[in-house]
Amino acid sequence: MHKLFKLLKRFAYPYKKYIFLNITFHALSTIFTLFSFASIIPILQILFGINTDAVLHVDWTWNDSFTHIASALKNNVFYYIGQIILFKGAGFTLFLLGVFLIVMTFFKTGTSFLGSFFMIPIRTGVLRDLRNQLYKKILSLPIGFFSEERKGDIMSRMTSDVNEVEVSIMSSLDTIFKNPIMIIVYLATMLVMSWQLTFFVLVLLPVCGYFIGKIGSSLKKKSTEGQEQTGELLSQIEETLGGLRIVKAFNAEKKINQRFSLLNEKIRKTFNRINRRHALAHPMSEFLGTVVIAIVLWYGGSLILNNNSSISAPSFIYYLVIFYSVINPAKELSRASYSIQKGLASLERIDRILDAKESIVETFCPERLNFDFEDKIEYKNVSFRYAEKWVLKNINLTIEKGKTIAFVGQSGSGKSTLVDLLPRFYDVEKGELTIDGVNVKNLRLKDIRNLMGNVNQEAILFNDTFFNNISFGVENATMEDVIAAAKTANAHDFIMATENGYETTIGDRGSKLSGGQRQRLSIARAILKNPPILILDEATSALDTESEKLVQEALENLMKNRTTLVVAHRLSTIQKADEICVLYEGEIVERGKHQDLLNQDGYYKRLCDMQSF
Repeated sequence: MHKLFKLLKRFAYPYKKYIFLNITFHALSTIFTLFSFASIIPILQILFGINTDAVLHVDWTWNDSFTHIASALKNNVFYYIGQIILFKGAGFTLFLLGVFLIVMTFFKTGTSFLGSFFMIPIRTGVLRDLRNQLYKKILSLPIGFFSEERKGDIMSRMTSDVNEVEVSIMSSLDTIFKNPIMIIVYLATMLVMSWQLTFFVLVLLPVCGYFIGKIGSSLKKKSTEGQEQTGELLSQIEETLGGLRIVKAFNAEKKINQRFSLLNEKIRKTFNRINRRHALAHPMSEFLGTVVIAIVLWYGGSLILNNNSSISAPSFIYYLVIFYSVINPAKELSRASYSIQKGLASLERIDRILDAKESIVETFCPERLNFDFEDKIEYKNVSFRYAEKWVLKNINLTIEKGKTIAFVGQSGSGKSTLVDLLPRFYDVEKGELTIDGVNVKNLRLKDIRNLMGNVNQEAILFNDTFFNNISFGVENATMEDVIAAAKTANAHDFIMATENGYETTIGDRGSKLSGGQRQRLSIARAILKNPPILILDEATSALDTESEKLVQEALENLMKNRTTLVVAHRLSTIQKADEICVLYEGEIVERGKHQDLLNQDGYYKRLCDMQSF
């Protein structure tokens, strides 16, 4: 339950008004329930002709003790009922008691509805806040976090686990708030009526709670296992959809289907065990409740038959009705505890994201860039590693404003990592990276990234219109600005050839476009942002020759008067670079212009020869 209270403490504060109203109306509902049950005593006395001693009116004042006031009120109620029977008859008295029962039940059900009515904004609001916080956290986490996590599992936590929290925890909140109030009020009434019987009951109830708790603890463990398997299933689905072309090309449908079926069957067996334990909650709590009632009925009845009880037979029936009314909320509370155990397993998986460490953090008082990039970028003895493996080792590099620097080398040599350090997708582990002499760790992330535009090997687009994709991240962009950027990127013609021009939706990740069109669209986006520093990470490596020519022309338009860092596999695209840095196993082993490096007859020359061949 600690996790539940932690969840409420985290999210429920804005809804304290609704919590107060919920508790208030449920307390009123419980009191009206007691009043409606109280009519049972005189009804039984009338129907069964139970003779009671003559009741006299008892005077009382607010200065009297609580016990005297309660006793006097109870006495006077029976006094007035006796007077009505005496002057109006038993039939008319039964009619009045029936009307009283109807009125009390109306108030009871009405206040119960209002209690649940004010719970709904809490349920929906907390779920909304949880989703918002989870989504915001995902956006704030460093890219390195997602390289160690499966995308499908993260999606499972945002969908399946959040849904499980809603179904299992939030739907139980009304029970959690309402039923303890009912149980406390009912037990207090039972104590006032007969403390001996109530003490006997309180000895029995913890025994029932022990057996119920044993099932709940095992349910949480199995629920965690089930949610993790669901995340694995979503990962398989996501991988299959992303690699469907390869699956079909290699005739691997049977293998993929078998793998999916095995996991699906494993999930079925896990949820069989979970749902069987959950299904056991109601019958077990009902059986144990019936056992307790039977024992109380035997014990209390024995006291009355032996004239050792402090309450009369009709009052004992009223006592049993109240006690049975305790059993129902107790059973609901036990069922809610089962559901909450399931939901807490999902909440723990969600908290693994919410509690994840944000390794890319700003200093307490970061410096702000109130100017554009003016001088140079410097890598000073920079080293970086993933886990234990050093990917970059003692990199020293100066990039003057307006220069184009290219990085080449075999896959895994550290080229992409080197440029990813600049916008702080990762942080330098050793050494220092500065912009205009200021360490990037001392600058605001927003200011750093405002200086930069990215064009990657895979054009990352959104299922939105051409206009919104090009203007992505640029506030107040006009149609004229977007068109100008598209023309510079050689994208205007194919955009206008579509049905709705710039208002045409491009499909999931730009699926309606060719590779060259997607790349030119991402270049148009970078052009519109108009950054002083440009990062091109293998922007043409996945294109055919014709598309490459159009994209290369667009890139040259984009690179004019900008400081550019280019990661390239196709060496033909970087011949005009001001400096080419050749990386090998995380170190810069050669540097210079294209022709100078060819004349050195070293590593770069061998790369060029292999591509020429």
